[in-house]
Amino acid sequence: MTVYRQSLGGHTYQFDGVVELLARATPQRSGDQLAGCAATSDAERAAAQWALAEVELATLLEHPVVPYDTDDVTRLILDRHDAAAFAPLAAWTVGEFRDRLLAIATSPTAAVELTALAPGLTPEMVAAVSKLMRNADLMTVAKAARVSTAFRSTIGVPGRLATRLQPNHPTDDARGVAAAVLDGLLLGSGDAVIGINPATDSPATVAELLHLLDDIRAHFEIPTQTCVLTHVTTTLDLIGRGAPVDLVFQSIAGTQGGNESFGVELGMLADARAAALELGRGTVGDNVMYFETGQGSALSAGAHLGTDGKPVDQQTLEVRAYGLAREFAPLLVNTVVGFIGPEYLYDGKQIVRAGLEDYCCGKLLGLPMGVDVCYTNHAEADQDDMDNLLVLLAAAGVGFVIAVPGADDVMLGYQSLSFHDVLAARAMLGLRPAPEFETWLAAVGLGDERGGVRSVDPAGSALRQVLGAR
Repeated sequence: MTVYRQSLGGHTYQFDGVVELLARATPQRSGDQLAGCAATSDAERAAAQWALAEVELATLLEHPVVPYDTDDVTRLILDRHDAAAFAPLAAWTVGEFRDRLLAIATSPTAAVELTALAPGLTPEMVAAVSKLMRNADLMTVAKAARVSTAFRSTIGVPGRLATRLQPNHPTDDARGVAAAVLDGLLLGSGDAVIGINPATDSPATVAELLHLLDDIRAHFEIPTQTCVLTHVTTTLDLIGRGAPVDLVFQSIAGTQGGNESFGVELGMLADARAAALELGRGTVGDNVMYFETGQGSALSAGAHLGTDGKPVDQQTLEVRAYGLAREFAPLLVNTVVGFIGPEYLYDGKQIVRAGLEDYCCGKLLGLPMGVDVCYTNHAEADQDDMDNLLVLLAAAGVGFVIAVPGADDVMLGYQSLSFHDVLAARAMLGLRPAPEFETWLAAVGLGDERGGVRSVDPAGSALRQVLGAR
């Protein structure tokens, strides 16, 4: 094990191995303090970042934070690593990598160059460089990276801000769900996906919700995709029964143990993707997977230990989940950034920082990243913090965000964004919905010439009549 040392202010700090160095270099967050791996002072954190800047990317490739022999996520990441794409940057240090990324991000060929880099990068490299970046650096690099995916609508087109319309209901009541869908559609939401978190994993209830969403989509010929966010095995079973499945959803983590806590094995994801592709329901693309992640999920499952039993920082583990996700060419990936609670991200500042980190790191690895801009009511955060994060993400070109009626998810019991919040961000920054969805909004009399929605909608009465009959 390599020991890293850095002198600062007359004191020499020592970091035993890559796992400890990465953890100590991480910006402050409560989850790392809970895990016992955080820096004990700002001075130690600065020393760790200084030492990390001198580490070569090749060292991070050779020393994954979770051993190859004991973790299938590590095996997947390293077995799929593109050595040819990595060769030009093998001798770069983390600090040089940061400087190169910022230089590339301001060049006219940024999108092409960053796309070429992605297959050669591992999560540890990307997590490491993000720890040396300010928020503005994360935004600059993330905006320069281009990742586009498609099913019935196209996500990730520059100048667009898409939404997941989240019509959750505490009892999965069809009329309540339909009312929330109506609310979102009338306010220009739902172009990334109309996706329900069901209150129960009952296959019968999930099937009913799938049919409800598909009936609405088909009746109004809405160019979007629908999803009920149930367990992957439930979705796979319902595909076999003929249910109208567009996207296969699953929460994932950055370690084998974390995924086992979700009841997930990598083979399940491959089987479900193959089954969804067989349905051929997409019209403009064939990206059929939807993944959600969140910093702290591995720690909450007790699956956060790495090499030599050392705790791995939650941000590096989060980025490893992205290394897993890219194997399955997802349509959507989003970090539910403040959902797990203040034990992992204590306040608004930590939530904002984590959201920008997650978005940038996912984009660098080639993923279509979105963010659920959210918090729980026992966190030291409020809706002003969410406004700040939304605007920062939208300015940085985020592909999509989550939107719920009134910004209050009455089933999951947390605070997110409202449909109006997204309209405000689009108007403020000159952003538009997904192109196919924007065309549909105009066709049904909802869209305006700026990509927003009309205050008086000719389609509103028809939508209410059909949805109210459910």
